[in-house]
Amino acid sequence: MQSRFGAVISDELKRRFARANSLLVLTGAGVSAESGVPTFRGGGGADTWKGLPFEVISSAGMLERDLPTVWEWFNYRRRMLEPLKPNPAHDAIAHWQNRFQEFTLVTQNIDGLHQAAGSRQVIELHGNVWRARCLSCHTRHDLREFRVDHDLPVCVECGAALRPDVVLFGEMLPAGAFEAAAVKAAECELCFVVGTSAIVYPAASIPEIAQASGAYLVEVNPERTPLSDVCDEVLMGKAGEVLALLRN
Repeated sequence: MQSRFGAVISDELKRRFARANSLLVLTGAGVSAESGVPTFRGGGGADTWKGLPFEVISSAGMLERDLPTVWEWFNYRRRMLEPLKPNPAHDAIAHWQNRFQEFTLVTQNIDGLHQAAGSRQVIELHGNVWRARCLSCHTRHDLREFRVDHDLPVCVECGAALRPDVVLFGEMLPAGAFEAAAVKAAECELCFVVGTSAIVYPAASIPEIAQASGAYLVEVNPERTPLSDVCDEVLMGKAGEVLALLRN
């Protein structure tokens, strides 16, 4: 395992990147943080909202007990996200999709910034804050078409209440999302893990599947993580700065 600080790309990685036909990228909160997206887990009050811990307000239990409060919380989050733009990491990843014969982007982020940068067919493990899902018929709706600042949105198909289409604490991942990511992980030649420690399952098993299937595993993070010791190469630095070196 090679560990490099200061955004230095090894000759081995350059060679593999140039010759690979298939690449999978797994992204986490560190990528979004470079656009200014709060992690809500940074301490100093960032892990609470109106006195409610992040893991409570964003839980399946709160959804059942108090749907209006859950909507108020996610409306607040969308207002924070609205002015933010994709950063160079998002742009570099979007560029890669046109370079490789087989390209898969799997994200744990819910902010939609990958799509805003132009990424297509993103596998969203945790949903998307800009979508709602009907509690009855499960139809999904684009929240940009709704006004939900004060009233609870309702499904235009059946009239039932909508909920944020994100994975809350205590919920399973969206049906088929992990399975699709696992299939692509088993087929890729290169696997990049960017802006996440990848220690929370089932997402953490994606790089494991890739490496077990013969992929060259690369981590990009500002600092080492528990995943670093098993990676073939570790690039320490900001994702936007490191990935930009591999755009050409």
